[in-house]
Amino acid sequence: MKRIHTKKSCRALGIGMAVLASSLLWSASVTAYDYTFSGESNTIFRSRKSIDNKNIMPAYEYLRLGMTDNLSDGSGVSFYLGAWGRADLAEKSSNNPEGDIQYAYLTYRAPKNNTVATIGRQFITEGIAAERIDGLYLRSDFDYGFGASVYFGNTVITEPIANLAPIPVISPTYKGGSTVYGTRISQTNKKYYTIGLSALKSDYELGGRYREEEGLDLWLRPLEQIDITGRSSYNSLTKGWMENSYAVTYSPLSTLRIGADFALINFKDYLAGVTTSALSAVNPVWKDNEKLTALGTSASYTGIKDLAVSVDYKFYTYDKSGDAAYFGGKASYSLPAALVVGGGYHRMDGGIDKLRYNEFRVFATKKMDLADLTIDATNVNYDKSINGIRNSYAITGAAGYEVNKKLKLGADVEISRNPDFNSEVRGLIKATYTFDTKLVAEGGTKSEK
Repeated sequence: MKRIHTKKSCRALGIGMAVLASSLLWSASVTAYDYTFSGESNTIFRSRKSIDNKNIMPAYEYLRLGMTDNLSDGSGVSFYLGAWGRADLAEKSSNNPEGDIQYAYLTYRAPKNNTVATIGRQFITEGIAAERIDGLYLRSDFDYGFGASVYFGNTVITEPIANLAPIPVISPTYKGGSTVYGTRISQTNKKYYTIGLSALKSDYELGGRYREEEGLDLWLRPLEQIDITGRSSYNSLTKGWMENSYAVTYSPLSTLRIGADFALINFKDYLAGVTTSALSAVNPVWKDNEKLTALGTSASYTGIKDLAVSVDYKFYTYDKSGDAAYFGGKASYSLPAALVVGGGYHRMDGGIDKLRYNEFRVFATKKMDLADLTIDATNVNYDKSINGIRNSYAITGAAGYEVNKKLKLGADVEISRNPDFNSEVRGLIKATYTFDTKLVAEGGTKSEK
């Protein structure tokens, strides 16, 4: 399968959106109330050895930019851009693309009714939709608590990793769809509830149906101390429920929170029309029509000064793979001089060797003026050896330093051992630079504030 968006098309999209955004933002200078420009640059160097003992040293640059013009009538125009690039300083670290535009969109915000119009590369989260598209998004509120949104565009999909492997037979039949469109209608009482109905459809590039999904999402507050959230999604092509997931929290005290959750997932229906390459690989739970039911409960308490404790229990049952229970607790304590220490224990009790272990964790963080230090260690002790490994661990040390309000430096080192790697050392160096400018209207012109 070819990539739907090449580097050239991504670059053209970003340049075109930037030019359009600048034109619209600056053309409003006569009526502008204030104009802001902000951004963040993250430069990251990583280092590790691969399983075949090669030195992997990629350097990444992540750039985020935002421009906003707030008008005097309460409306506004904004442009946001996020992009990244990678350069390999030693052996090639990946066959994936060496850069991409994550998002590049222009938004108009009306002064009333939460009306928003957005065009460009964007991430849509509306009801059952969690899609990255190149397209158009519109939403608005109406009388009596009703609201509606619509979106239309092309799915943004990169080449699946499996297709780049040297053995073609492991490549999945991964289509991805070409166009995607959908809507969500909701009704809200801000104090008691929100209920939404949504639908999504995606077509193949050459025609034909790829995805057809419908869903319900809700938030309920029958009492001040109780919150209920949930969602159900249905696949019209496979004629099966993809997911039913609901959670309830009860807070009888401001310091005590009790929760319970339930989830039922049918993997064949859930993964029938994926748009993420990580989910497209050949997977037994998809082929065997595996189903998962998960039940959980948790409680957290912060009523003792500087101490926070929590306990949780989760039970997983698979139709074909058996059952597993994961349970335990954790605690953290804040000491004087900006020091926090904590730890936890969990037990995984499943039907196979990899899912039978005790997990221990300890951590500590210390803030010192412009610097901060963190150490985090996890040990997994298996009931039986996995690939000759009985004890698996990961120890991470991290440090950060604030050079000034705009520049922060950080580094961390991780030493680990697990059934897949007898031993591994990873390192990371990070530089984060933030910048912003604000201009305000003065007699029809703009000046820096």
